[in-house]
Amino acid sequence: MTPPLYTTEILRLAASLQEPRELERADGRAEVRSATCGSKISLTVQLDEDRRVLAITQTVQACAFGQASAALVEHHATGRSHAEVADAMLAVSRWLCGHREDSGDWPGLMALEPARTRQPRHGAILLPFRALLAAMEDAR
Repeated sequence: MTPPLYTTEILRLAASLQEPRELERADGRAEVRSATCGSKISLTVQLDEDRRVLAITQTVQACAFGQASAALVEHHATGRSHAEVADAMLAVSRWLCGHREDSGDWPGLMALEPARTRQPRHGAILLPFRALLAAMEDAR
C-alpha cells in the first residue's frame, strides 16, 4: 500500500501559512510561477542593514506541498542572507532529486519527504525559495 501523499504534518504546515500583511517597508518584490504545476507566489521582502531578511509576506497559490514549503520559508527566513537562501534552495533541489540524503539545514523540510518520488511537486516546493531570492535580488 502506498503511503498518503499529504500527511497530517504537511497539512498542518500548509495551514500555518500566514495571511499576507503590510510590511513596514517593501525593499524587494517578486512574483514567480512553477512551470511544472502552475503554482504562483508573490513575495515582498524587507531587509536589514546587512541585507539579511528582516520580514517577508507572501501570497501563495499552490498545492499543500507548495503551501507547506512557503510556510517553512516564512517561519525560518529571518536573518538569512541571499547566499544562505541560495544554498538552502540548492540543497533542497538536490535532496528532492535524490542527489543527497538530507534536505539541508533549513528546519522542517524533511516533512516534505513524500514529494521526493513525485517530481511534478518539486517545482511547488522550490517556488518559495525562488521567490525569496528574486525579491532579495530586486532589493539590490
